[in-house]
Amino acid sequence: MNKKSFLKKLIYLLGSKLRNPTLNIAYNSLKSTEFASESELKDLQNKKLEELAAFCYQYSDYYKDIFDTINVNPTQKPFGIEQLQKLPVLEKSTLISKNKELHTLSKFDFKKAFYCETSGSTGQALTFYRDEEWDSFNRASIERGLSWYGVFPWDKNGYFWGFNFSKVKVLKTKLLDFLVNRFRLFSYSSKELDIFLNKCKKAKYVEGYSSMIYEVAKLANEKKISITNLKLVKGTSEKIYPYFHKEALKAFGCKIVSEYGSAESGIIAFECPAGNMHLNEETCYVECIDGQAVITNLVARSFPTLRYALGDYIELSDGKCVCGRQHRILKEVTGRVGKNIIGFSNKKFPSLTLYYVFKNLAINCNIELAYRCEQRAIGKLDVFLECSPNPAVQKLLINELQKYFSGDMEFQFNYVDSIQVKGKKMKDFESYLD
Repeated sequence: MNKKSFLKKLIYLLGSKLRNPTLNIAYNSLKSTEFASESELKDLQNKKLEELAAFCYQYSDYYKDIFDTINVNPTQKPFGIEQLQKLPVLEKSTLISKNKELHTLSKFDFKKAFYCETSGSTGQALTFYRDEEWDSFNRASIERGLSWYGVFPWDKNGYFWGFNFSKVKVLKTKLLDFLVNRFRLFSYSSKELDIFLNKCKKAKYVEGYSSMIYEVAKLANEKKISITNLKLVKGTSEKIYPYFHKEALKAFGCKIVSEYGSAESGIIAFECPAGNMHLNEETCYVECIDGQAVITNLVARSFPTLRYALGDYIELSDGKCVCGRQHRILKEVTGRVGKNIIGFSNKKFPSLTLYYVFKNLAINCNIELAYRCEQRAIGKLDVFLECSPNPAVQKLLINELQKYFSGDMEFQFNYVDSIQVKGKKMKDFESYLD
């Protein structure tokens, strides 16, 4: 290791020790169970659930009422996965309306807690405090995932941002980036893009919103710029489509690796080098109820969330991974549990319908389309496609759409250079009817 790399590592470790005193403990704990057996992982989850439930009963007014309602006292009787499933599913609206009652800060003295704010894809504002141990496990979960690719958090890395800040915030962000050996893209101007891609040639990994990685990869490919030194391209916050990988592979020599989670639930899954997303079972218990993700964060104390409906459709797999990790596999995040699409007859179609339409087109016809759909009027759907007009492809798409919408919807096709809406994360579907 050269002097510069050693200095960056030292800065990172000192900063981490100051901000997260228990980070190293959390990381070593996760690495020690990386290849634990299924039974060992289940035993660990039951133990953590028992400790968490007892804590919630003692320090969270919301959960004290919930446990009393179902006549369960987790401080007196064992509490595990079987007992957890007796609790009602928690919605995001409850996290907002019962925010004070859910928090335990007024009754338990945490040494340190971090303020968090997120609106998420639903647009509902949520604020909460993340205690230091929870925050450390969250960061350690990311670091463990990085380690699978031979990457360290202090390695030089790029971040795909894509939004403009005020000058003051830009300067503050650049200072923080310097401390963690990071550089980032603030705009898509040709000059900024060239600078960012040139820095990528000296980086170990890059990360950011999946749609932003895709957009930058497309621009890099148009400029015929190829980056071949990266060990990891990590996508967060959004679904990663097959056509994202195609552009990323060409531009960066790596497909996009998925990291799945949320601010309130933490890191839920991380994709291994063999291509499977492993659930982070040491820090969360994941249920799939009617196709929807229901998450119990096992390490959150300041703002506990037991059986939280995250708002995603997911698919779990019973298969085993060749990498040797026994953590359950998240086969796919199929999309957001979003607003309904409304037909002429006022029949409601789930937004997930669009996922199946385009998935069928890809599987059955080998046609992968980058798309975004909007509904501004009942019975009418605007379909934005990132390609040149092609009558044959459009006919196949119409046939597939009609299979699901059965003549109850009129479609307007728009061919665009980019389906990305400036200043927004990409969504499959957006409704303006409310």
